[in-house]
Amino acid sequence: MNKYIPTIGVEVHVELKTATKIFSSAKNGYGQMANSLTNVVDLGYPGTLPTINQEVLITAIKAAHVLNCKIRQIQHFDRKNYFYPDNPKNYQITQARTPIGYDGYVEIEIGNNKKKIEIEEIHIEEDTCKSAHRGNVSLLDFNRAGVPLIEIVSRACIESSEEAKLYLEKLRELLFYSDISDCKIEEGSMRCDANVSIRKNMEDKLGTKCEIKNIGSISNVGIAIEKEIERQSKLLDKGETFKEQTRRFDDKQNDTVLMRVKETGNDYRYFPEPDIPYIELTEEMISQAIDTLPMLPDARRELYKSRGIKEMNIEKLISNRSLSDYLNLFIDTDLNFKEASNLLLGDISGYLNRTEKDITDTKLSNEKFLDLVKKVENNTLTSKNLKDILDTILESDKTIDEIIKEKGISNITDSNMLQDIVLKVISENPDSVNDYKAGKDRAIKYLMGQIMKETKGSANPKLVNEILINELNK
Repeated sequence: MNKYIPTIGVEVHVELKTATKIFSSAKNGYGQMANSLTNVVDLGYPGTLPTINQEVLITAIKAAHVLNCKIRQIQHFDRKNYFYPDNPKNYQITQARTPIGYDGYVEIEIGNNKKKIEIEEIHIEEDTCKSAHRGNVSLLDFNRAGVPLIEIVSRACIESSEEAKLYLEKLRELLFYSDISDCKIEEGSMRCDANVSIRKNMEDKLGTKCEIKNIGSISNVGIAIEKEIERQSKLLDKGETFKEQTRRFDDKQNDTVLMRVKETGNDYRYFPEPDIPYIELTEEMISQAIDTLPMLPDARRELYKSRGIKEMNIEKLISNRSLSDYLNLFIDTDLNFKEASNLLLGDISGYLNRTEKDITDTKLSNEKFLDLVKKVENNTLTSKNLKDILDTILESDKTIDEIIKEKGISNITDSNMLQDIVLKVISENPDSVNDYKAGKDRAIKYLMGQIMKETKGSANPKLVNEILINELNK
């Protein structure tokens, strides 16, 4: 099979995390009984009038800002006319001519290089209702009708399936951290379409474009693109041509499947929405919206790096926003961020996973966490101690000092006393000392065990290990 150059563009529909729908007062929710979150506007009753939800505009401003777009201050909505059962008005209200954001980008890192994936535009529109097919019957759920969306349209500057996946992952991270959307692809709040064409040489004109609709996960976006490149390559190798078409990704076949061939271009007969006046975004409104943005992922990465957290832990924190938000509460304190991240991602995460709780559901107050980190840092609590009392720390209102006293925890933290014990164990175990010097790793474990036995488990293992290695290396 000959090698071809792919050209890829991605369109992403993202449901906005607002309290109500875009043009009605109906609740914006998910997972409720069918047709329970609707009103006459969502159902397209004749004579009903849409009213723009200001929260949608504010959220879309934030999206445009975090995606480095220019923000259009004067804009209007358009009617996109088409006839389909999920669209009872026979038109969708969208922004065709005056998208709120344009000329933006998202920066990805591929290999050791950075690349800007250019965003052509971001526009606001309403979602349609959801169709469910049962044999020969189609059912309509209007809970989704009127849910506010932004459509993010990239330029055709993506060159591989890997770039497409990295772009979508970065997009999801930015939109989630900006409180714009929950970006749950499995629930349909982030939906991806990919446009794929191939050509033999960069000087050639762009090949025939095929659109792959509603791909169900970011990993499947990568597979769908690869399969489409392979399918088109085989056709061109045979000297065959094909028409522009729409396909879908079948995750059972792990392949794209033809939906329809595009014989002619779509004619949606756009015209300005007569029931919604032009909108003017003031500089003050834009500034106020941007000021409400929380700290974004890359800024958090820089902060954590400056506080000594290792890269692996930084990425784990970014992937768990709840823990990241909790840690950020201590930015203006003298907290040891490195030690704190180890605790959050280690024993505390283990507890949260086991109990299926969020850290905000525990009794770990800010004061208690500061005290916990300091006691671990100064060796007042060993890792074994922590495992013994962590549940009590997280489930009770008692202070850590009260819990330590109640549990009868008493650790040797006097380094001089520990050094005497270490020297005693070394002198009594010359064979193990020789094994260590010969490079046998198990020797250190044996000596550590003897020291813990000598101290009846009350010595801090970290401190003991440091003293032991120092003495053995003399």
